[in-house]
Amino acid sequence: MRYDPDHEPDRASWFGLDEGKRIALVAEYHRRAGIKLPNQQAHAAMHVVVENQAMMGDETLVPETLARLMGEGLDRHDAVHAIAFVLSRVMFEDVKGESGDLKAVYARQLAALTAEKWCAQADEGTDP
Repeated sequence: MRYDPDHEPDRASWFGLDEGKRIALVAEYHRRAGIKLPNQQAHAAMHVVVENQAMMGDETLVPETLARLMGEGLDRHDAVHAIAFVLSRVMFEDVKGESGDLKAVYARQLAALTAEKWCAQADEGTDP
């Protein structure tokens, strides 16, 4: 199996792999694509979390958010990055004890995320 963030992985094949293998596949994609990252393992792990959540169906807002962001013009890879950014911010707030109900905060932030906000953040280097 090869990972390509521009195409949803086959669910059975993806979930047939352990987390370490999924992370390795994502890291390998970025190496093949020549994408230099400050922390390739952490980046790959966030991709895996978003992909896992995307395949969970209605249990999370991730599938809906992914589809919405792509409908707003992001390619799938950028949409995964946007969702991973929100997830990492929510996780950071939780570690600091500032998040409250983690699931509700994550859902609210995903609902507020737009392609326009993500692109503005990416251009300016600020939070969306």
